[in-house]
Parts: sequence; C-alpha cells; structure tokens
Amino acid sequence: MITSLSIRNYALIDALAADLTGGLVIVTGETGAGKSIVIGALGLLLGERASADVVRSGSDRAVVEGVFAVAGNRKIARLLKENEIEGGDDLIVRREVSARGQSRCFLNDSPVTLALLKQAGQLLVDLHGQHEHQSLLRTETHIDMLDEFGGLDALLEDFAASYARYRDLDARLRELGAREEQLREKLELYRFQMQEIDAVGPREGEEESLEAELKILENAERLYEETGRLYELLYEGEQAVHDQLVLVRNMLQDLAGIDPAFRDAAQEGSGAVAVVSELAKFVQRYNAGVEFNPERLEEVRTRLGRLSLLKRKHGGSLEGVLAHRARIGEELALAENFESVLRTLAADRGAAGRDCTLAAQRLSTKRHETARRLDRAVVAELAKLGIQHGRFATRITQEPEPGGEGTGLRFRLNERGYDAVEFHISTNLGEEEKPLARVASGGEVSRVMLALKTILAKSDRLPVLVFDEVDTGVSGRIAQAVGKSLKALSSFHQVVAITHLPQIAGLADTHFVVEKSESGGRTSTGMRLLSLEERVEEVAKLMSGAEVTSTGRESARELMGLQR
Repeated sequence: MITSLSIRNYALIDALAADLTGGLVIVTGETGAGKSIVIGALGLLLGERASADVVRSGSDRAVVEGVFAVAGNRKIARLLKENEIEGGDDLIVRREVSARGQSRCFLNDSPVTLALLKQAGQLLVDLHGQHEHQSLLRTETHIDMLDEFGGLDALLEDFAASYARYRDLDARLRELGAREEQLREKLELYRFQMQEIDAVGPREGEEESLEAELKILENAERLYEETGRLYELLYEGEQAVHDQLVLVRNMLQDLAGIDPAFRDAAQEGSGAVAVVSELAKFVQRYNAGVEFNPERLEEVRTRLGRLSLLKRKHGGSLEGVLAHRARIGEELALAENFESVLRTLAADRGAAGRDCTLAAQRLSTKRHETARRLDRAVVAELAKLGIQHGRFATRITQEPEPGGEGTGLRFRLNERGYDAVEFHISTNLGEEEKPLARVASGGEVSRVMLALKTILAKSDRLPVLVFDEVDTGVSGRIAQAVGKSLKALSSFHQVVAITHLPQIAGLADTHFVVEKSESGGRTSTGMRLLSLEERVEEVAKLMSGAEVTSTGRESARELMGLQR
C-alpha cells in the first residue's frame, strides 16, 4: 500500500504531505477544491506524461513522492533486482518536473527511465477515472484478470514450459535453414582451409615452446663462451671465487677458535663455499651440454614460419587458428549431414508444437469455462452497482497459424497460449455488446472495475486501487451498494476513493478533505486528515449542504454507524 504522499509545487499545491493507512481511504472536497489535482499528481508519480504546465507558478520544479509498503511483493522485488536497484520493505517513488518541462524519475533514490517508473507503477496502483492509468482499458490485461479469476497458474506454467521448448527448437530450425545456402557457398572454402591447417598440424602451446628453443639455438655460441668464462671465474682461475672463499672461511674458523662471536660468521663462510661450489658444477655441466645444431635451428625457423603464415590467414594467433579449425570442422560436419539434422530438428519442433497446442488447448478450454462464470458474476455485481440492464461478455478468440501443418501448430501462439481475451459490455437495454475500452463512460468503467475487483479481490495481488468518479450518476440505494463494495474490497486492498456521496464517505477508515486556501495573494490546494468529529461534520455537509444542522449531524452519525 501507499503509506505517504508528498506533493510540492504542483499546479495549485504549494506543499502537501499525507500519511495514509490501509483499508478504505476517502477523499472529499467541494467542486473546484482540487481533488483532480491530487489525482493528477498521483498519476504523474505512476508514469503519466508531464509538461511544464504542472509546475506551480514561480517555482523551478514540481516534485511528487510516494512511499509504498512492498514487503512480500515479489513482482516489485524482481523488477528492482533485474534493474540493480536496492530493495527493501519500502519503495520510494519520486518524480520531478522542471519549469522547462524536463522530467526525472527515481526508485529508492536511483535514477530510472520513465518506462521503468511506469512499469513499477503498474505493479503498485490501479487508478480508475478519467486517466490513462486504467488497467481495465488496456485490453492486454483482460487475459490476466480472467486467468486470476480461474486460478489457472498451474496450466499456465505447463504451457510456458512447452512453449519455451517449442520456441527454442523453432529458433534453431530457422537459424539452420537460413544458414543452408551460406554453408553450401562456403563448403569448398572450408575444405581448403581445413586441409591447409591440417597440413601444418599446429598444436596448442607449440609456438611458445619453439620460440624458447629458437632463442637457445640462435645463442648457442654465446651460451658456450659465457658459461666457460663463468666456470673459470668461479673455480679454475688464479683468483677463482671458490679459492678466495675457502681462504675467508679458514680465517673465520681461526678467529672463532679465539672468540666465539665469529662462530656464526664461520658457518656462513662455509655455506658460501658450498653455494659457489654447486654453482660452478652447474655451469660446468651446462657448458659441456651446449649443442651447436644448425639443422635443428633451420627446422625450428621453418616451423615457426609456417605457423606464422597460418596465424596471418586464420585468426591472428595460434589459439585463433585452432578455434577456427574447430569451427569449420563443425560447419563441414553439419553441411555433410545437413538434411539429416534438418529432418531431426523439424520432427522435434513438430512434436513440441503439438505438445504446445495441447497445453494451450487445455488452457483455452478452462478459460472458456471460467469466462462464463466471470460473465455471470460481473452482471450480478453490476446490477448491485446500478447498471440494471448490463450485459458482460468475455470474448476469447484465436488467430490461425499460417502453414501450421509443418510446425505442429493450429493457432498462432503467444506467451499465454493461443487465446486473445477482450471484455465486451452493454450498459443499456437493447444495445449490443461492444469492446469495453471503447464504449463505457468513465463512471461506468469505474463501476465495472469495481465489480471485477470485488470478484477478483482474493486473487488480485495489486496492492492499491484508486477510484475517481466511481459514484458518477448514482445515488440512494445504489450509492450504498457502491460504498459496501468499496468497503468489502478494502479488506483485500488499500482503496482510495474520491467521492461526493455521503453513503460512501461514511464508510471511511481514513477520511481526507481537499480544500483551497488563500495566503499572500495566492491560492493553494491542500489535503487535511479529518478527526472523527470532523468526519461527522464533512459527511453531514455532503448530506445537507453547507448549512449543517444538529439533525444532519445525527443522520451522519447514523450513516457512519456511530452510537451516541
């Protein structure tokens, strides 16, 4: 639910802050007080279009912010995670519009696109009235409402699994078909390249090994001369390091016999003699093993040259050559068995298409059964809400799949099966049913949605419902029925209703009044939370007009169910 709403510098609103509760939240106010401005600001928060006209005169920007309690709302949690936005029990939604018409959107203080803000808004609030944000007027939502009413989640999951397999096989088959001509065109080229690479036979890591060997072979003479000189310096020369260290060690040992302080130094001297002795042996062995092999040198140079040519032609590196070899090997194997692979994939796709069609058929059958129940329930509910001669029909249609024989499909599939669902309605006696989105007035749309939401209350997970003009054209007994429906609906959702009817206002859990005030020569619109006595006064005013009598107050108390 929405727990708080803050509006600053929007139209006639200077600064408005309201803490909202659950249940039925009623908003009343005199005509022209600015109720529509509050609804407009809420619509802005939910992603409706904005212009510089909404910014209060003299201000640089308008800001609308709402805090929503979203603990347990998996759809919101998934949306935030997918877009790398930090989540939590609360979601702060903010929209800013500058005096130049520029708009900025934020979710939990992270900048987001308007499209993402709107997507979040559609998961949080359904706003009904003369506004764009009405799920009932978006035909694509009708199938969701029908499926929720029928509890068709399990059938939808079965279909989704079949559809995912079919789409995967279909994509692979289409890709393979598109590649057939390309493969045939490149078949000879691939064969030539394969032979060229295989004639050299490169091996992984070979180049590094050859380059290391080449460096040694090219420097054999220097290695021989330098190691011979080193051996002489270390061991054989007149002033050999080994001999000098032996003298140092002996002197240290003599000194240690006089003063124990030299014992550690004497040991280190002995160690130095041993190290130099081992170093001299290594250099001698290496010198004896130096090989002068011009034939091998030429072999290595030739081999590296052939590898270098392959690198230039096929990938830029030896790893690239080997990867290219593997790739064209797969392409050649595919080309040589193309027809067989194509037949196997086509057969698999056909089987998957038939499975998909059966899953969609089971879903469609259940939808038709559910639609008849939903139609009857909506008509009965509409009658309670003052649409006595209403007829409601859930139309389910399919679009044939062209060439479906080859794919195993009978009808064109979509993410929810092969059905398209649209609500049709007639609100007057003798009129044929027509698409709801095109024929219903704002007030009728609100009552139809109220009827649907009442029926779907337990299954619908949308947390906040806002009704503007839900009471248009009703009064008396029908107004009471509308109020009772809203009250019942508020057991499952937070319901915000803009109303001028006392029968509805009297049922509020929380009651706000929108009113204008003047200060410093400027007019402002504000929204004020009413105390219990103020609520009685406001309901009485709705019943009898500006002049409220004690009798009117008693009637208001009675309507509100308050005992004296």
